[in-house]
Amino acid sequence: MEEIPAEYEGWWRIVEVSQWRSVDLDILGPALLSLTEGGGRLRMFVLLAYVQAKPTKAGVSFTWQGAWEFDEMSGTGSVKLARDGTLKGTLKIKDGDSSTFIAERAKAPDEPIQNPPSYRDKWRRRR
Repeated sequence: MEEIPAEYEGWWRIVEVSQWRSVDLDILGPALLSLTEGGGRLRMFVLLAYVQAKPTKAGVSFTWQGAWEFDEMSGTGSVKLARDGTLKGTLKIKDGDSSTFIAERAKAPDEPIQNPPSYRDKWRRRR
């Protein structure tokens, strides 16, 4: 398995998206994407997901699996390092929308990103 290039590895703060209202981007905390060999994380809007990344000729591609609120979702994405040091990428929801995004280098969050909830958790929460 090829390693993710060092300039891509680590935490990235998602600062802009093209298709959805950016005002709610940080509703669960700072919108973050981590790209690591062992598996990264994604948090934006009410999406919490696990990320599996791999290098490509043009940058890094990834798959993600998690939940939007309590609804299971998955998808793909890709990123490319821009000359200004930001990541320019695309995030696609399986059988759904896609959006471009811009992310800036960030440090790891002070508290770990919570695990994606399951649909079953939705009903446990209401009791």
